[in-house]
Amino acid sequence: MLSVIIPTEGVEQPAVATLAALVPGAAAGLIREVVLVDRSASSVIERVADVAGCRFMAFEGTRAAALAAGARQARSPWLMFLHAGAVLDSGWIEETAQFIQSVSSSGRPRAGIFRYARSPYADAGLRDGLKFIARMVTGPSAEQGLLIAHDHYDRLGGYRPDVRRSEARLLRQLGRRSRTMLRSRIMVVA
Repeated sequence: MLSVIIPTEGVEQPAVATLAALVPGAAAGLIREVVLVDRSASSVIERVADVAGCRFMAFEGTRAAALAAGARQARSPWLMFLHAGAVLDSGWIEETAQFIQSVSSSGRPRAGIFRYARSPYADAGLRDGLKFIARMVTGPSAEQGLLIAHDHYDRLGGYRPDVRRSEARLLRQLGRRSRTMLRSRIMVVA
C-alpha cells in the first residue's frame, strides 16, 4: 500500500529514529517497503537497512535526485517522503490509512502534509521563530513529509534533480487546493 522513501547522509541516529517511528505502521500492514537512499560513501546506512529489513540504495547527487531515484524504485501505489530524523506521532497510522482510502475513493488527486511540531527537548531560538513565520507565509516545508499517490507524483513530474529547491517546487506545484494538512504531527530530530 505505501512505500516510504528516506534520503540519508550516512548518519545512523536520525535514520534509526525515523525507522523506529515507522515500525507500528509496518506491523499494521500499512507500509509495504522502506527505501533508504544514502548519499554518503559510508556503509553505516547499509547496515541499518539490513538490520531493519529496508531496501538500500547508494546514491550520488542532490537530495532531490535521491528522492526521485527512491520513488522510481518504489513498488507501492502510495509514496511517503520523510527526511532522516523525522518522527511521526502515534496517530499517523490511522489517519494515513483514512486519507489514502478517502483520496482513492474520491478520484480527486490530493497529497497529505504532516503538521510540524517542534521537539520539546530542543531549545527554542530565533531560527525556530523565523521558520514558523516562513511556514505561515509560504506554506509547508519539505521537512514536514509528503504523502502522495505514485501516479499523482509522476503526473506532477516528481522531484526534479535539475531544478533548484525541487522539494519546495513540488509542494508549490501541488498548491493549497490539492494538498491536505493532516492532523498527525511530525517532529524533526537532528
